[in-house]
Amino acid sequence: MKNTLHLYNNDNVQVVAHRGAAGSNIPCNTIPAFDIALKGGASILEMDLFKSTDGKIFIFHTGKEPYQLNKNIDLTKLDSEEIKKLRLINVDFNPTQWGINSFDDVLEHFKGRCILNLDRIGDCIPDVINVVERHNMKDQVLLKHAPIPSVLKIIEDVAPDYMFMPIYMEEDNVSEIIEKMNINYIGAELVFKTEESPVIQPEYIESMKKRGKTLWGNAVLYNYKIPLSAGHTDDVSIIDDPDKGWGWLVDHGFDIIQTDWTYQCCKYLKDRGINH
Repeated sequence: MKNTLHLYNNDNVQVVAHRGAAGSNIPCNTIPAFDIALKGGASILEMDLFKSTDGKIFIFHTGKEPYQLNKNIDLTKLDSEEIKKLRLINVDFNPTQWGINSFDDVLEHFKGRCILNLDRIGDCIPDVINVVERHNMKDQVLLKHAPIPSVLKIIEDVAPDYMFMPIYMEEDNVSEIIEKMNINYIGAELVFKTEESPVIQPEYIESMKKRGKTLWGNAVLYNYKIPLSAGHTDDVSIIDDPDKGWGWLVDHGFDIIQTDWTYQCCKYLKDRGINH
């Protein structure tokens, strides 16, 4: 098992910037948003990928086109030249100067700077790996996906030595299967609705730690009706008390926290003496 998550930092708890640090006139999933997140202390950048009709990889969370482009279109039905002409909108639905970044541009911009978590890649894993290999950036890439058998097989076939984290929803039924495969299984994202969920019980956390697994927790709250961490969220951390959100995740054994409030989360971890 090769784990390069600490390649560029020594943080005890690493902070992942969910789609970068966006707001006002800076759209998420863009190079400016990612740059701001790194300046705020993030050590890992989470980003969403998709493939154009002519096989080019771009950064965007498909399905969000009406809210980020003010257009009812499907980016996966466009070719790369059409995509390059588009401009993202800001929080007031006004056009910005920012376009949709290609994966090539993002890789080159962040080469040698941080870890990149690639999300929503199930439909284009071989293409994504080809681009990463072209830039010689394997050690900077973390792949994360639901442990679907078809996806696990693709990972084993085309990216066996890339860092991989399955996403366990409520319980873990596949660790033993993955550990028997030729996959660089470094840890897991744990998603749990309540504090009674199997994946957040002390016995399970301890067993994962003993096997050297890195645990990823989500403070992100993209839908308050769908809890990812039993209510220990960014919102609680920002509005009420960070000990109830980010702190709770740290105290329960998480090595990574994904957040939409990068600077504030990083500051909290430093103020508490967890990171330096």
